[in-house]
Amino acid sequence: MDILRIATAGSVDDGKSTLIGRLLYETQSITRDKLEALEAASKRKGLDFLDLSLLTDGLIAEREQGITIDVAHIYFSTPTRKYIIADTPGHFEYTRNMVTGASNAKVSLILVDARHGVVEQTFRHFFISSMLRIPKVIVCVNKMDLVGYSEERFQQIKQEFQDIAAKVQFSGQEIEFVPISSLYGVNITKKSDEISWYLGVSLLETLEKFDDQVKTDSSHAARFPVQYVVRPKTEEYHDYRGYAGRVASGTFSVGDEIVVLPTGQRSKISSIEKFDQSLQHAHARESVVISLETDVDVSRGNMLVKAGEEPTQLREISAQVCWLDYQALTPGKTLLLQHGINDTKAKVLALEELINVQTLEKSENPAQLKLNEIGGIRLKVAKPIFADTYQENPSNGAFILIDEFSHATVGVGFMN
Repeated sequence: MDILRIATAGSVDDGKSTLIGRLLYETQSITRDKLEALEAASKRKGLDFLDLSLLTDGLIAEREQGITIDVAHIYFSTPTRKYIIADTPGHFEYTRNMVTGASNAKVSLILVDARHGVVEQTFRHFFISSMLRIPKVIVCVNKMDLVGYSEERFQQIKQEFQDIAAKVQFSGQEIEFVPISSLYGVNITKKSDEISWYLGVSLLETLEKFDDQVKTDSSHAARFPVQYVVRPKTEEYHDYRGYAGRVASGTFSVGDEIVVLPTGQRSKISSIEKFDQSLQHAHARESVVISLETDVDVSRGNMLVKAGEEPTQLREISAQVCWLDYQALTPGKTLLLQHGINDTKAKVLALEELINVQTLEKSENPAQLKLNEIGGIRLKVAKPIFADTYQENPSNGAFILIDEFSHATVGVGFMN
């Protein structure tokens, strides 16, 4: 059974936590003790209905303020597939949490309050979804009960969103619109009479029929970062040497000619093993052990790539960065850059632009990047890295920036 990773987004009070709670409730993914605790907590708040948002707002500060602050990961399943939902914050000051929460998602659920329509944060979160190359965006027009389940209002919001999406939507990204009421469970897991004018399927049915795009990852250039060199200390396997890791992208097959980076040595794949299984092919996301026909120097941190598909060796990097730290990023700053399992020192040569994600206006050569701001930067690295552009191959085109003193993650970058 495959796993679909989803990120929720939207402005404050658009109902993200309630929607997730409703999905859990209607798919019977809540244990009896949690349901009883939820009923008791709702009564304490003086409510005559189940406050399903309490299922995901786990922090005390979240429950006190009625908002989401941290990223909560929620798990549920149906007979068809398993789901992991990242419930990300709506407030501007927690945008960095939205970026990290959505980084592995294949679907972005963007909620829009039917009363307020598309607001500033809606566009911000759609911009981030596009920047992260999330292939599917489902716009949930929520709280339809508060506008009388008006088809006219739904179509108005749909047109408004499409107008802004046209500015940043990348080729191949799908956008679908679903009217819902998460509070009353309208169109969440099944169609409802209240929106008989809506010809589509419910939100859960939309998720169920989504192809999770494994094929897309496998179609990218083949990349295999080596995490561990396997050398058994037994007489039976005295000469065995294998290279363990997870296929980041593409497909490797027995007999493929490969190049070892950074040394440039060449060999051919003699075998691919997964647990006690021998495979002919290893696809993206599979953890395997690859053996080569000849003894070449391969160590942890090296990368195996197919001959003819070598990435560019980079000593200077141009990238888009979302800054995650309270201390602003300025030119000349030295950081640690981690790409895959490798890290190296990096110096900020220049801040090239600051992007206003509401208007898409770009300010050239800003003096600094502040918390939650997104901009273009140029870096110089102490040792070369082998990366693709994020647009061509997301699994090998992203990196994080780490403060070399506090070791805190202070930025997430996407190669241009």
